[in-house]
Amino acid sequence: MSTQVLEFHPPAVACAPDAGRWPVAQVAALFALPFNDLLFQAQQAHRAHFDANEVELATLLSVKTGGCPEDCGYCPQAARYDTGVTAQKILPLDTVLEHARQAKAHGATRFCMGAAWREPKERDLDHIEAMVRGVKAMGLETCATLGMLGQGQAERLKGAGLDYYNHNLDTAPEFYNNVITTRDYQDRLDTLGRVRQAGIKVCCGGIVGMGESRLQRAGLIAQLANMDPYPESVPVNHLVQVEGTPLHGAEALDPLEFVRTIAVARITMPKARVRLSAGRRQMSEAVQALCFLAGANSIFYGDKLLTTGNPEVEADAALLDKLGMHSRAGQVDARCELD
Repeated sequence: MSTQVLEFHPPAVACAPDAGRWPVAQVAALFALPFNDLLFQAQQAHRAHFDANEVELATLLSVKTGGCPEDCGYCPQAARYDTGVTAQKILPLDTVLEHARQAKAHGATRFCMGAAWREPKERDLDHIEAMVRGVKAMGLETCATLGMLGQGQAERLKGAGLDYYNHNLDTAPEFYNNVITTRDYQDRLDTLGRVRQAGIKVCCGGIVGMGESRLQRAGLIAQLANMDPYPESVPVNHLVQVEGTPLHGAEALDPLEFVRTIAVARITMPKARVRLSAGRRQMSEAVQALCFLAGANSIFYGDKLLTTGNPEVEADAALLDKLGMHSRAGQVDARCELD
């Protein structure tokens, strides 16, 4: 008795639009696909450019915490909000380099340094340049997120050896003023332009779950995907609600909608490292596994993400082992634990 094999053909939604552009309506159409069809397309895009079972491990250290004058509604480091975060001075160079050594020993290949500034002063960059040079000398990729950059500042960072600069768009242009009023969307685009002009790779993404609509999430992805070129790294953050910030108490985003966002980012930016960033501590292992299936291939690795909690190294290593995944630098020792 013969068995008939039925072939499945997914809906005819193009994996890339004409002329390499992504109209918001077309990105929204991806979001609206049946979940399985969306993940199927994302897996195709992912496997065309990456090892499907490899994940990049990055560690993020806050080198200057708190006291930021901005009013970002999600941020516990804003000076105007009572969140329990106190302003601190910039960390000594030796402290930063010790954290970088630990990160490398535990499998990280990229070390990111974040500072709670609206924009760095010239004297601040003296300290950051020394940090970048020291971390670079260890053989790690270097990344910094320092706020807006003025003329010539990106060039200074490039000269110190900076590989990536992170500056997120946060959300769609039409939702932006619901979250931030002290910095314009164009300010962010201007900084990204300076980073590109200096020859530094761009790390740029956003935050979902801040009360935006699905169409506005599509608008964020369209903004990112239509950059020329699109960012090499795309962190997708799930809002971590911090008591004392305006967005504390916002309606939680459905976990599967977050997975959809990862998948759409992968399809529209197939060669980017799509990073599963803030909010992983609140995600079950099953949701994280779906995010990897949807095309996430980078995570922040360590006990803290600036000032909010992040899954511990042991838990991350155990999850990757359970999923049969490996890091760019090789297998992670599950016994390692950050101090």
